[in-house]
Amino acid sequence: MPRRERVMRMSVELPLWRALAGYRVLTMLYAIGLCATAYDHFVRPWVAVGYYAVLVVWTLATLPKVANAASCTRGFLAADLAVALTGILLTPLADNHERIAGGGPTLPSIWTAGAVLAFAIKGGWRWAAVASTAVAAVNLVERGSPARDTVHNVILVWVASIAIGYVVEVARASERTLARALEIEAATRERERLARDIHDGVLQVLAMVQRRGAVIGGEAAELGRLAGEQEVALRTLVSGGLLPVSRVSEDAAAGAVVRAVDEPYDDDPDGPVDLRALLARHAGARTSLAEPGAPVELPRPAARELAAAVGAALDNVREHAGAEARAWILVEDEPDGIVVTVRDDGPGIPEGRLAQAEGEGRLGVAQSIRGRLRDLGGSAELISVPGQGTEVELKVPKGAARARGKAERR
Repeated sequence: MPRRERVMRMSVELPLWRALAGYRVLTMLYAIGLCATAYDHFVRPWVAVGYYAVLVVWTLATLPKVANAASCTRGFLAADLAVALTGILLTPLADNHERIAGGGPTLPSIWTAGAVLAFAIKGGWRWAAVASTAVAAVNLVERGSPARDTVHNVILVWVASIAIGYVVEVARASERTLARALEIEAATRERERLARDIHDGVLQVLAMVQRRGAVIGGEAAELGRLAGEQEVALRTLVSGGLLPVSRVSEDAAAGAVVRAVDEPYDDDPDGPVDLRALLARHAGARTSLAEPGAPVELPRPAARELAAAVGAALDNVREHAGAEARAWILVEDEPDGIVVTVRDDGPGIPEGRLAQAEGEGRLGVAQSIRGRLRDLGGSAELISVPGQGTEVELKVPKGAARARGKAERR
């Protein structure tokens, strides 16, 4: 019999809102009880009765407003605090001066704390500080002088509300972290399941086609080479999810594979992007990519320029070192900048060849690589030893990359 899974939404705030709703009702009844026991002492009891009638209607009618954060709007918070402050200011009109001077309670009594706690749960400790400060000021106006018991109560509400607001902020941050961890765990499990299925089927078939094609030779060898490239790309995708290949088209006549890579959509086109995702498209059967395990974030314009410079370096490898040359891409995320190294095992560049190429008007290295890095505030160093390959080191300072991103946005 299949099991039915029940999805439960976790929220650290929901119990707090429920407790606040109960607190408001209980403290409303408590304030009315205090008034009933001291009714004979009021000089204008009709003021107190009128206020408590409003308080009862307001408390019961606004219970849905304190059910969750979405319902508790800023307008409601302002009106709720106004009801509490009005009750405090009406106390001298309803009660006699001797009771007030002797430390008698205000008309809303401890119901006022509920209005302040709503600010704390909704907006954190900063909102709580603003609301509790307003309550403190009105209490001092009601008493006429900063009596000891008044100051004590004011400080108690102020500290308690700020502490609760801070706890709410910490709880929200923990909840977001937990939700993100659960998402990563679920994605990892799904990736592992897909990797097992692909490894047992598609990858083994591609590997077999590559081996058989190399043995048979001829057109089969070219087919085997293409299968090997797709195997590497697919392994990269299922292992790290960094190669978002959306479409693959093969041109049988030309013997080429064309990849169209779709970058993840982002609401902010100039926001940070993971450089690894842009460089992963260059990985293949003869190009290895080594990268950090954590995202390497750069502003999108800077990341694109750096990835384009890497692509230009690899184009030079294919053009000058031959189709059989191997290349390695190393990405390093250093504290002060990003370093990308492209190395190959080709024959190297003869001394003076770059200067000769620039003189002939071929500016691939000068513009496609060095020019891009210069615009980013970085540098490109090319080291080549005849017979030992070529190494291109691209450095982009993080501060310069951020400045370039801001300049692009302007």
